[in-house]
Amino acid sequence: MGDWFQTIVDTEATPEEAQELAANVLAWLISDGIVSAERTDCVLGADAGHAPGARHGEAVVDPDPELVDVWSNGLHVTVERTVFDAGQGEPSAVTCPHCAVEMRLVDEYWSPVEETWDLFADATESWADDYDEPVACPSCGRTARVHTWIWADDYFAFGHLGFTFWNWPALRPEFVVELSSRLGGHRTVLLEGKL
Repeated sequence: MGDWFQTIVDTEATPEEAQELAANVLAWLISDGIVSAERTDCVLGADAGHAPGARHGEAVVDPDPELVDVWSNGLHVTVERTVFDAGQGEPSAVTCPHCAVEMRLVDEYWSPVEETWDLFADATESWADDYDEPVACPSCGRTARVHTWIWADDYFAFGHLGFTFWNWPALRPEFVVELSSRLGGHRTVLLEGKL
């Protein structure tokens, strides 16, 4: 069965501003009743998170009254340099930010295309360790930092700030826009995945 998640990643927040932005967004979510103020054991991959608040249904397309009965139903806020990913599976393709050529990372049977994936594997793994490795495009020859490449289906997002909603129904587009606007107009990516 597994657990589903949606993560809104701020791809432009600097390490210096991420904590304040996180606090501002969390204060808004708490004051609007989207999540509860108390941190409890309600998220995966962290000690505690914020359970759904009394008005959490306003943030989703199709409210599920049973969400409050699910153990992993909370919001986890990540404030550190992180390679956010969509969980299960592999990214299907990546596009050069210079020439817009798309490179397949899996074949028609969803097996990794090793020669292409090898260009990116070390760079994606090292980004969280504070190294932004450039990757050369096989098509145009220009290099670009790994976080600037365009990942199909937003499989990866690189940033210092992310808001992960565990097992919530699909977030309303208007809610995602509002949360993003509270990040100072930074570019955000919505990852959807499963563990």
